Amino acid sequence: MMFVDIMKNISLYAIPFLLLFIPLYGIIRKVKVYEAEGAKEGFSTAVKIIPYLVAILVSIGVFRASGAMDLLTKLLAPIGEWFGMPKEVISMALMRPLSGRGSQGIMVDLFKHFRSDSVIGNMASVISGSTETTF
Repeated sequence: MMFVDIMKNISLYAIPFLLLFIPLYGIIRKVKVYEAEGAKEGFSTAVKIIPYLVAILVSIGVFRASGAMDLLTKLLAPIGEWFGMPKEVISMALMRPLSGRGSQGIMVDLFKHFRSDSVIGNMASVISGSTETTF
């Protein structure tokens, strides 16, 4: 069996295994997994940050729709090109720390225009895979 086949099998069963393993491990250790203190805190934290997430998403939408993103991209293009970053990727690099979904939308748009195997597509993929959203 080749390495690729082994990895496909592992990836096929990894998530179902974890979904079964974690609750079973909790049962064996006699821990109420879904009632544990961390699970309660996680849910309440998620509920508390929803208004902030909505505000951030609306702000990003207004920022892009107003043309400010395009203006900022044009202003930063010379600096990006000095570092070897095409101007098309700058908007994604600016968006990624703020909104993962927004940066994915930009990346898909870049893929449509420049293909995923182009320099721009590769750079967008690296930016997407190597950073995390801040909010």
